[in-house]
Amino acid sequence: MLKMICAGALALALVPAMAMASDSGKLNPAGEKLYKSACIACHSTGAANAPKLGKGSKKVWEPLLEKGMDEVVSIAINGKGSMPARGGTKADDAAVRAAVEYMVSRVQ
Repeated sequence: MLKMICAGALALALVPAMAMASDSGKLNPAGEKLYKSACIACHSTGAANAPKLGKGSKKVWEPLLEKGMDEVVSIAINGKGSMPARGGTKADDAAVRAAVEYMVSRVQ
């Protein structure tokens, strides 16, 4: 019973962050393109402690998403730990935001 309550609370905690990923409910295709050309290298494998996407990723992403989308985008723009600013690309702020929104939409 406690596990069900905790799982439900986690799901509810992630709803606002997931809703922030896109105001219109549609993702900018530039986000997927940037993810697949740069971000995927670390975020698909967890290299350099990058939070992975896919099955089981909610737990890893939760602390980041609790900070809000603007903070997560700021981390992506400015870099953190081993991750270089803009993921080592020359992407503009809008493209980086789109990539973050794409990744957040894939958190499971």
